[in-house]
Amino acid sequence: MTKLAITGPLLAAILLLAFVATGGASSKTEIERTLKPVFGQKIRLFDGRSLEGWRAHFRDGSSDAGQAWSVEDGILVCKGQPIGYLQTEMEFENYELVLEWRFDPTKGAGNSGVLLRTIGEDTVWPNCIEAQLHSRNAGDIWNIGEFPMKADASRTRGRRTIKAHETNEKPLGEWNRYRIRLDRGALTLEVNGLVQNEATDCRQVPGRIGLQSEGAHIEFRTVELRPIVAWQSVDSGSS
Repeated sequence: MTKLAITGPLLAAILLLAFVATGGASSKTEIERTLKPVFGQKIRLFDGRSLEGWRAHFRDGSSDAGQAWSVEDGILVCKGQPIGYLQTEMEFENYELVLEWRFDPTKGAGNSGVLLRTIGEDTVWPNCIEAQLHSRNAGDIWNIGEFPMKADASRTRGRRTIKAHETNEKPLGEWNRYRIRLDRGALTLEVNGLVQNEATDCRQVPGRIGLQSEGAHIEFRTVELRPIVAWQSVDSGSS
């Protein structure tokens, strides 16, 4: 089968026609499953040297990132106080985000999170989806500010959707790896190579990406994003 790159507007038109013709939402879902993302150029959100491209917000309304965040030997370090977050100045909608984090064993385990598609005013906490980083809970999804989405009801407790498997985080001091994909309405959280959680029908809107300062010392190194710029039809047997 010939492969065809499908841009956002063209994709929307195709899906709409199919939806009307077949009279059901399931048809739209089936069509989307036959498409694979086409990635744009990789973006290093953290350059390893500075906080360029990021801005901070803290609970007391201050925005001096240096209160909680610093760069040491190529690593982004958060001391956990004051409570708030560091977020990108740019907004992103469809992408795959790869992020590496660790907790310092001398300082102990703790809490943080990755804020996705953050919209609206800066507040603690803003309207977004959170990919949890609380020790032994990485892979949980938190819905902040009633962000529209659907998750497995059997694992959802209020705003939290518990990860599908036992924790597979590495011991304190070792680097963990998050692979987060937001593709149109679909969210996938992969921790150290294992898909721990998924959600569907997420609100499709450009938003900021944030890292929480939530009371614990935590370190980040790789923070890279590949934007999804189009979708491509593929043979059903293709990998």
